[in-house]
Amino acid sequence: MPQLEHPAISRVNRTGYPNVVNQPEHFGSDVFGDEILLGDDYVEYDGELILLDNLQRYLSEHMDFEFKTAD
Repeated sequence: MPQLEHPAISRVNRTGYPNVVNQPEHFGSDVFGDEILLGDDYVEYDGELILLDNLQRYLSEHMDFEFKTAD
């Protein structure tokens, strides 16, 4: 009697596993260790990469900028 195999298993054996999650390409990491992906906005200062979303944090923590709101 021939071996029966589930169609999904036959397909995986024939074509491989599908890429379930399309992952964006990795560009690098910023000064805080956050991943920079292709298409992300970043700034470069003194050889360091900083995600635009982390710019205020960088300016506060590394350059002592103070951000305030006018009353």
